[in-house]
Amino acid sequence: MPDRCVEEVKKTCSSTSGPSLVQTLSLEDVVGKLNAATAAGDWHGLLALEGRMEELLESRPDPSNCETILAIFAEAHKKMCFESTSTEHAEKVIKLLSRREQLLGKLQRFRDQGENLHSIADHLLLLPNRQLEAANYLKRTRSIGAEHGFFGLEALACMGIGQLALKTGNVGAGLEALRQALTAADFDEFEDAEYAGGSTIKVNVLRDLTSVLIGRNAIDEAEPLVARFREEAKAESARKGGVCFSELFSLFANARLLEARKKPREAAAEFCSLLDVLHNNEIRAIPGMMPRYCEEMLGAAGETLKILDPKSGEKDLIAGVAAARLKVARVQANQ
Repeated sequence: MPDRCVEEVKKTCSSTSGPSLVQTLSLEDVVGKLNAATAAGDWHGLLALEGRMEELLESRPDPSNCETILAIFAEAHKKMCFESTSTEHAEKVIKLLSRREQLLGKLQRFRDQGENLHSIADHLLLLPNRQLEAANYLKRTRSIGAEHGFFGLEALACMGIGQLALKTGNVGAGLEALRQALTAADFDEFEDAEYAGGSTIKVNVLRDLTSVLIGRNAIDEAEPLVARFREEAKAESARKGGVCFSELFSLFANARLLEARKKPREAAAEFCSLLDVLHNNEIRAIPGMMPRYCEEMLGAAGETLKILDPKSGEKDLIAGVAAARLKVARVQANQ
């Protein structure tokens, strides 16, 4: 649907007998429209101007101007990645950011260069059979972070390396990389900066690390980390003015931990708190929430928590999960 929106924008800028109106605009007008669309977050309007991008780059070829223009169009395609099932936008992001990365190196903007490399890796992972390339970009990100003292970059890269290792079944390497990510995140120079899902690096690392440790029954190591996860997630909710998705996931993590500690009542109470938030709020109104995140969390809960076992679990909780999944499915159907 969103890709059709882009096409409609392009059609409105064209006539049946001549070149598109975008092509007939003066370069000054294109710059004006570019600035206006960027300020308004009008991603469809930006993509309608993409056919003039090379002219914009040639008109002011200094590296600072060029990297800014490349970043603007890359950001528009990034937004479309979330709205579209097509891989075309991810491919465009990779191409645009690859060009931008060279310019950032010339400008010696090393943190931006590292974040740019990390974003390339993220979008490679949206494409089939590109994990090896993504791993190489993550290693480059980590090298830049280590060389220039950007602990946040190191943490991001280590987290990505750990996630990739886990996906390929190398749990030992994945855990070690996530532990390294948490160590680096504790020294993150931009502690409150938001990354995946609008969360800090530390919250994202704690989510993944506690999940793996509990799954491997490494409860003694997991317990203090779950407590940290709960505190960090609560702080994030306080900053956002409402219970955020990370706090919901931390409740799920704590329910798993309590169940592993043979405390089913306490586990049920934690998970009931999670369901109360889902039932009492619109899914999209929860900070950091996307319907697929919620569905994945509820699916994982059904697979891992004994209190949700269809035969022996808590009937009220099982019914609550079914109602929450139905609510999420309705949101997805209306997208």
